[in-house]
Amino acid sequence: MRLTTKGRFAVTAMIDLGLRQASGPVTLAAISQRQQISLSYLEQLFGKLRRHALVESTRGPGGGYTLAKSAQDITVAEIITSVDEPIDATQCSGKSNCLGEGQRCMTHDLWDSLNVKMVEFLDSVSLQKLVDEQLAKGFQLEEKPSLKRAISSMPVIKPMRVNAPNSVFALGNAYSKM
Repeated sequence: MRLTTKGRFAVTAMIDLGLRQASGPVTLAAISQRQQISLSYLEQLFGKLRRHALVESTRGPGGGYTLAKSAQDITVAEIITSVDEPIDATQCSGKSNCLGEGQRCMTHDLWDSLNVKMVEFLDSVSLQKLVDEQLAKGFQLEEKPSLKRAISSMPVIKPMRVNAPNSVFALGNAYSKM
């Protein structure tokens, strides 16, 4: 069984969101910067999390994402399965055809039992527990978001104001007055 980046990043982003829930909507750009996760990848993940009613989106200035329900009511298993991450250690994806034509391999029941234990464990871990663990480790919220804007930090250079005609007609009128 392998947990891909899809499941890992979804859980990481949800912990980030859970930590900042009290301050209002959190932008994906801010999560992307803090957690070093591609913004386009987060957009895909949060689309799936929204469709599974784990997060809600708010549009416009000051918008972003918030948890759709209490962090206590969201489990790690829900997060992982909502982003289409299978929790399955069997070779046959649980179809009991490991050897083809409906034949099971000798270890099918072992891996199937492991699947049950993994789901039970991940179902027992709430998002709130993960948030609390981060706070217990001394996590501190930053005062101001350190979001880098797409706008350049270079000083604004104002265009030079030239008092010249701006069209052929204005140029003609300027010469006619001379």
